[in-house]
Amino acid sequence: MSSVSTILSLRKTWSGPAAASYTGRRSELKRALITGITGQDGSYLAEFLLGKGYRVYGLVRRSSAGNPERIRHLEGQVHLLPGDMLDQPSLVAALDQAEPDEVYNLAAQSYVGVSWQQPLLTAQVTGLGVTHLLEAIRTVNPKIRFYQASSSEMFGRVREIPQNENTPFYPRSPYGAAKVYAHHITVNYRESYGLFACCGILFNHESPRRGLEFVTRKVSDGVARIKLGLAGELRLGNLDSRRDWGYAGDYVEAMWLMLQQEEPGDYVIATGETHPVRELVETAFSHAGLDWRKYVVVDPALYRPAEVELLCGDYSRARDKLGWRPKVTFAELVQMMVDADLERWEKILQPGRPVDGDAGAALLPAG
Repeated sequence: MSSVSTILSLRKTWSGPAAASYTGRRSELKRALITGITGQDGSYLAEFLLGKGYRVYGLVRRSSAGNPERIRHLEGQVHLLPGDMLDQPSLVAALDQAEPDEVYNLAAQSYVGVSWQQPLLTAQVTGLGVTHLLEAIRTVNPKIRFYQASSSEMFGRVREIPQNENTPFYPRSPYGAAKVYAHHITVNYRESYGLFACCGILFNHESPRRGLEFVTRKVSDGVARIKLGLAGELRLGNLDSRRDWGYAGDYVEAMWLMLQQEEPGDYVIATGETHPVRELVETAFSHAGLDWRKYVVVDPALYRPAEVELLCGDYSRARDKLGWRPKVTFAELVQMMVDADLERWEKILQPGRPVDGDAGAALLPAG
């Protein structure tokens, strides 16, 4: 089944566990609308909110070529509504239908590398799309609480280490620049219209559901393929870039906590630790019993046009005001991802097993 038809098949009447307790009265279940629900963060957030007893809606484009595999296990528990971040009437219609208490905007063209290839699309979806959504909220119901997914890529060429909520932005990519616009327009709507709008400045957060184009998943998938004899090398860019990597499942809780406060605000969500890509590679290969130096090839063609050398977040405000802190360590995260990709590839290699979605993408050669 194609991605589009799968998404369409998921748009059905509510039949999840909470359905029996919902009698049609607006107040019985708290409601949330998630844009970008088919992404890594969207799928974890949907799971989290369902666990909190929410009625969960997700916004998907009619022509979406996105991968629904991340939410396939939630079929019958979430409501998918058609909408497009660049089509404000569709956003208004989705808000009218969902009647959400909370909106979580996770939709974006989120890959930095692609933002250099498609800067206009990135600016429109990742930047201007947020304005469309905020304006729709202001029009439909300004009491809706709004979460905007800001990014550590806004800091770019960092002015201080670690970075906190007051660190100046200096983006180094079209993606980072679009996120800066989205962040500032969210703050402007909060201050000008009194919206309860929060920005979560999330540092890199990963999981087995991360897209294959991201370096963490590229490494874990590459290790799995090499371990199973499916590949002989892994080509990577700058091994000296340092990042603050956390677990996506931990970070979605912080998103929710922001919207439960008495006053809106912006928060850095991070681990406070920084690790070079080289350490990521060493940890992943070591977990599989391999010597990374025998397999990794540094390819200058994979360097960014403008490299971000170091990102490290200070999450003390989130710790002190939200009571949030990361739970999964860096080593645990890397090992989790390698184990998941090994298991996935072993299933793919079983005779007669159909291949689709993320598994199908994984059959492509590593770039």
